[in-house]
Amino acid sequence: MNNLIRVIEQFKNKKILVLGDVMLDKYIWGDVSRISPEAPVQIVNVSKESYAPGGAANVANNIAALDAKSFMVGVVGKDHTKEQLISDLKKRNVDVLGLIEDENKRTIRKVRVFGRSQQLLRFDYEKRGYVNADTENKIFGFIEKNLGNVDAVIVSDYAKGTITKTLMEKLIALCKEKNKIIVVDPKPKHRDFYKNATLITPNHKEAYEMANLAEEPEDADIEMLGKKLLEEMNSTILVTRGGKGMSLFEKDGKITNIPTFAKEVYDIVGAGDTAVATVALALASGADFEEAAIIANYAAGITVGKVGTSTVSVEELKESIENA
Repeated sequence: MNNLIRVIEQFKNKKILVLGDVMLDKYIWGDVSRISPEAPVQIVNVSKESYAPGGAANVANNIAALDAKSFMVGVVGKDHTKEQLISDLKKRNVDVLGLIEDENKRTIRKVRVFGRSQQLLRFDYEKRGYVNADTENKIFGFIEKNLGNVDAVIVSDYAKGTITKTLMEKLIALCKEKNKIIVVDPKPKHRDFYKNATLITPNHKEAYEMANLAEEPEDADIEMLGKKLLEEMNSTILVTRGGKGMSLFEKDGKITNIPTFAKEVYDIVGAGDTAVATVALALASGADFEEAAIIANYAAGITVGKVGTSTVSVEELKESIENA
């Protein structure tokens, strides 16, 4: 435990570059006490609205909340949502110089409606499709220029178009050349983009899809699943399994199953973002894969105890580990 605390205390000295699909999350909060006379739907009496960085931007937000320096790289449209997102990220001490404006895209916005603490509805505003070659080159150019100043790279892929095969091939080769950690939060449709990354962190469902298995394996088959992915991706694999914790598969053949540390689960939104942010920070701070996974598991356990897209502080993380 003391070693885990020592790792966490190094977070403040680290710089992490986050590449991925940025979004703005909007929350509409209110009370529900009756059904509409116009249609069989609930009426929400709105009491407040709030905003938070979403998608890859939430990963960058988690990095900043853990006292590290966070650099956000992604694509935004030329719209009001971009201005709101940039303003919000700046307030949270996230560097936004790597956000590339593309007139062919719109800044992704997700609007969630809550009746008290129960999510009732979600609206998505987005324009899917891969970025064009010009935007792709601008993204890689920014990373190439700034990679020497960071300790690790996180790729947060939501399959909205920022992450392309060419971009990932060039990025992984560059990270290998510069001896930089690269951690990927994947989408199964892009599995072949991520080969040779330092660490890949699929959830259980994503893992079996990436392994091309017909159905989700039972607990007894998790070993087979992890070994198959490790061999095919040539990367260390960390499978996040919700209430069952995490399973870590390392290249030397070591397999570690880590139980969940969540005490109460209110909302799983953003838990994966917290986990990937924390595991990358821990690796950059000198942790081995097992130590990094344990720290990330504690962080995710804290996040699911909060409603909405949320972050974890260094103080909360240290307290959770000390009180375990």
